[in-house]
Parts: sequence; C-alpha cells; structure tokens
Amino acid sequence: MAALGKIRSKGVLLISIIGLALFAFIAEELFRSCESTRNSDRQQVGAVYGDKISYEDFQKLVDQYSDVIKMQQSRDNLTDEELNQVRDQVWNTYVNSKLMENEAEKLGLTVTDDEIRNILSEGTNQLLLQTPFRNQQTGRFDVNMLNNFITEYKSAGSKNLPAQSMEQYTKIYNFWTFIEKTLRQQTLAQKYQSLLAHCLISNPVSAKMNFDGKTIESNIQLASVAFSSINDNQIKITDEDLKKKYDEEKEQFKQYVETRDIKYVDYWVRASASDRAELYSDLNGLTARMNKGEDAGKVARESSSLVTYIGLPVSDKAFPADIAAKIDSMSVGQIIAPYVNTSDNTLNVIKLISKVSQPDSIQYRQIQVGGATVDAARKTADSIYTALQGGADFEALAKKYRQDGAKQWLTTAQYERSTSFDNDTKTYLATMNELGVNETKNLAFTSGNVILQVIDRKAMINKYDAAVIKRTFDFSKKTYADAYNKFSQFVSQNQTLKSMEASAAKFGYKVQEHKDLFNSEHYVAGIHSTHDAMKWIFDAKEGNVSPLYECGDNDHLLVLVMTKIHPEGYRSLEDVKEQLTEEVKKDKKAEYIMDKYKGVNSVAAAQSKGATVSNVGQVTFSAPTFVASTGASEPALSGAVFATKTGQFCKKPVKGLAGVYLFQVVNKTKTAAKFNDKTEEQELTQKAMQIAGRFAEELYIKAKVVDNRYLFF
Repeated sequence: MAALGKIRSKGVLLISIIGLALFAFIAEELFRSCESTRNSDRQQVGAVYGDKISYEDFQKLVDQYSDVIKMQQSRDNLTDEELNQVRDQVWNTYVNSKLMENEAEKLGLTVTDDEIRNILSEGTNQLLLQTPFRNQQTGRFDVNMLNNFITEYKSAGSKNLPAQSMEQYTKIYNFWTFIEKTLRQQTLAQKYQSLLAHCLISNPVSAKMNFDGKTIESNIQLASVAFSSINDNQIKITDEDLKKKYDEEKEQFKQYVETRDIKYVDYWVRASASDRAELYSDLNGLTARMNKGEDAGKVARESSSLVTYIGLPVSDKAFPADIAAKIDSMSVGQIIAPYVNTSDNTLNVIKLISKVSQPDSIQYRQIQVGGATVDAARKTADSIYTALQGGADFEALAKKYRQDGAKQWLTTAQYERSTSFDNDTKTYLATMNELGVNETKNLAFTSGNVILQVIDRKAMINKYDAAVIKRTFDFSKKTYADAYNKFSQFVSQNQTLKSMEASAAKFGYKVQEHKDLFNSEHYVAGIHSTHDAMKWIFDAKEGNVSPLYECGDNDHLLVLVMTKIHPEGYRSLEDVKEQLTEEVKKDKKAEYIMDKYKGVNSVAAAQSKGATVSNVGQVTFSAPTFVASTGASEPALSGAVFATKTGQFCKKPVKGLAGVYLFQVVNKTKTAAKFNDKTEEQELTQKAMQIAGRFAEELYIKAKVVDNRYLFF
C-alpha cells in the first residue's frame, strides 16, 4: 500500500515518463521502418510511376544491349566510356518505354503480333537491316532466314551441339529478341506520336500569315542605343526590384531533380624529373643496342613497348598517328632517337627495318593437308602440289580432300593490328603477300601442310616493317607515395572550406568549383573512377569535407567539400540573384533610355540625342533582326517593324535583348515566292509538332522518375 501510495503521489511525473518511453519506442520503430524503406529504395536503380527496377534487372538489360553492340561490331569488350553510354541508353529507353506504355494503356493503344508480322514481311524497317538475316544478293531483310533460324534454335538443344556453337546460337537469338522488343516499342511510340500529330492542324488564315511573315521584307532606318552604353552607376537596383522579377519569372527557376554544388582539390600525379630521366636512360640504352646492330625486333619486343612488334610489313594505319607521320619519310635502316609525343605523354624510338609495296587486298584459296603423321601429310601435299603444277583443277582436288577450295579475300586490316603471331602464321601471311597472281605454294607447317594459291591482288600500298618503342612517362612508386603523403597532409590539416582555400596555394594546389552536379553524371570533375566520390556527394551535408579519394587511372588524388544543396523545387532568389540582377539591370537601363528618348518622333532626332543610326534591309517577321551596333539578334524589333506601315515612324521605342530601338520604315517589298496554302499549313503543323515534341518532358515530370544509378555505377 505504501508503495502504491508513493506511485499515486508521483502520478503526473510517472505518466510523463511512460509517455516519453512509449513515444521513444514508437519513434524507434518508425525510424527502423524508415531506415528499412530507405535501404530498400537504395537497392533500386530507379523508379517510374512508382514501379521500381532493381539493380539485377537493370544490369540484365545493360548486358543484353552490350551483347548487341559487341555482336554488331565483332568485339569482345567495351570500354568504360562505352559502358556508360550503354547504361545511359538503356536507362533512357527504359524510362521512355514506361512513359509510353502508361499513356498507351490509357488510350487503348497496342501493337499486335499481326502488326509485327507485317513489319517483318515488308522488311524495310532500319532495325531489321542491322540483323544477320539479310539476303546477301539483295541486301534486304529476309523473313524466311529469320524463321529458319528460330526453328533451328528451338531444335538445337536436342542435337548435342558443341558448347561454342550453342553459345553462338543463343547470342543470335538474344540479339533477335532485343530487336523484336525494340520494334514493338518503336511502333507503339510511332502510333502515339501519329495520334498526337493529328491533333495539331493549321488553317488557311494562319498559312497566309506565315507566308507573309517570310516574304514581306522591310528596309528601315534604325536608331539604336545599346544597354552597354549606359554606366551601371546610373541605375539603382533594390531588393524589391529583384523580388518582383523573381516572382515574374519564378517558373523558370523550377528544377525537377536535386543538384549539388561542390568545391574540390584535384591533384594529377605525373612523372617526376627523375622518373622522366630514368625513362630517357632506358630508351637511350635500347637505341644504342639497335645502333650496334642488334636485332631491332628483338629489342622492341623486350622493351615493354605499347606498340607490339609482329615482324611483318603493315600499312601506316597500324601505327599510332605520331609514328605514322614520321615513318614514310624515313630511309630503310634509319633510327629516330628518343623523341617526346605530348599528345599521348610518351617517349618514342623508331627503326625502319624495311619498306615494301604490297597489295592491300588478296584473293586466295587453299587446301589444308593433314595425315596420320606429319610425314604422311607432307607426301600427300607434295602429290597435290605436283598435280596442280601439271594443270589439275584446284576445286576438284579440294573436294577430293573434303574441302571446298572456295575463293576468299584477305585485307591488311584483318591482321596488321594483331598483338602476336606464331612462326607458322607469320610464314603464311608473308608468303601470301609475296606470291604473284595464280602462283601456288606448298607450305610446310608444324602439324601439316597448306597448298596456297593467290588468285588476285588489289590496291598496292606501301607497307613498313618497323620496330617501334613507345613508352609512357609513368610516375614511380616513390613519386606517387610522395604526392600521396603531401596531399594527405593537406587534407588532414584542412577540414573546413575556409581553411582549405587559405592553404591550397601554399601546397601548390588550386580549389576549383563545380555547380549543379547531377547524380546522373558519370564522373566528378571529369575524372574517371569517381563512383565513391559521387556517392559521398549525394549523401553529404553542406559544409562536409570528404575523405581523400584515389581515382582517375590511379593517378588522381581528390578531396571534396559540399557547399550547397539545391533540392527539387524552386531555386531560391539567392541562388538566381546574379541572373536576376542582369535582367533587372537591362530593365532599368531600358526605362532610363526610353525616358531620355520620350517624345522623339524621327530618326534624326534620336541621332541628335546620341543614338547610333544605320540602315537595315530585308527585315522579316519570321527571323530576328541582327543589329550590328549592339551585336544582337532582336526578335521584338522584327515584330514591331512588320506591324509598322511604309513611311511611318515607330509608335514607341522597342526594348530588345541588348538595347532600345527606334526606327522608320523606308519601304516594304515582297519576294517572288508563290503562296501555296498546303505547303504553308504543313510547315506550321511541323512547327507545332516540334513544340509538342516536348510532351516527353511533361510525361517525365508527371512520372516522378527516381534515378539512383549513381549508387551502382
């Protein structure tokens, strides 16, 4: 009871404590829920109309599109820059498809299987011409080839094909799936745009006005007063002026995604003087070995050169631009001692071993000869070669040994950029380039023979066998360690923007600024491998200083300061104050000039007050008038002139973009063009369509698109 009484005596306090505890519990659960939601959202690449796309699903789309590009270009890999372009393309396509699907669903627009079949039957869509299903004779898409392939693909799984063949089948099938999906999206978009286009029509009255606006030309006497002729001290701008202007133009300052301002210090680590001296020493030593008569190709292969020596004559296109520019003027045996090429930051040595004239394209055919043993292959090859020398038919012999002996073309470009050749391949290519038309050679290789015959040689060009040593000026580990320690010291000693700006020059650094950084940008300040820095930027608070980032191509040191966050919505007056000040300044100067020229009723009177006078011809309503004295194109002046009759002085001064203008129309003439109402109406409709083409922007805004790609790429 005593305890109960004690509790009752402190009832109010106890209720407060319990209430606070309950609130804390609820708040903690709410925080956990919000944090869980936030973490879940951060696992999503983005969202359109609230529909989220996960990293895994987005990456599948990227991989699919990457495979398409690699297949089209016969490549195995894409560069980082190209991958970023692919991700952008995939994201834009994904978003636009979602926007279009949403609108199409409301309108009942669809793309049927029959429509796709009709498109395939016609075979004229440009997408179809990018597929492997093209008739080699006509160059047109062949739907029968596609159908045959799909049938083969579906039955391939039961044929126990080699893994490599099955992989190729799958790649082509995935490629076609991508093309078909793109066709559907493209067709749906065309339907929507066509529907939109039919909502935009012109009329004969508008057509006539459009025609007159282009064909009625005025010659005027113009008096102009440039805003720049008025000293800024002659006008006064108040906070009220800026606020009024801001309210007038507020809609211009609305942004639909968050942006951020940063300041940063970036140090690009370069080779030191001692690093450069060491590279010079290395290449001077290699040059000396060549000068002493040592095999130049061997020296080049041992030099860690960026240009691989393959030991075959190749065209100048196989060499970097700086090497190609020098090589044609060199004499055989000449050595160019180490020289610097600043465009790729390299030190270079060249020795021209030989220069020959060879065909750029060679047509050939061959018979590959094998046997139970190498000796057996040699005997068979000798008999085939003897038969050919005796006049035997090449194709008939090839078929006898289960080959077709078909004619093929080889171009220099197909092999000259290869990084290495074995001796057999080198012998094969060298022989092909040396053989004359209709000459045949029996080539003995490690595992058998090849009977090679050259049929035709085209486009004789100069080819060069050159040993090239190209090495970059790389920094040493010591140079990088010294740069890192110095930069690290700078960062640790300067943990505020003010301190950083005060100390940067002492360390030899410069504080730079990047305003309005979007999270859709791939790099910070144009530096590669800044993904972690980008994530920091969009998580940081104003005033935060980042950690030290090692980025670029492992050659940049970077530190950032978050200076300003611009949230989605209207930019503040302070953010746009500089822009507003310039516009208000023009308004004030225009008022000042108009007041000064009030009552002026002739060009001569305007000139007497200080205006610059000139004659301007061919002024039309459809194009802004360029005024040389102010250096600006002035649409408002064109409109005012069009509305003024011949011989009349303007009713009032015209405020333009760069000054105030008064004018008198001297005469008006019409060009010889003939009026065609249909042509003019079509032009107006096209203009309307261009304006209406911005519908995608409006749809994008309404879709509340969320873009979190920066978290992943």
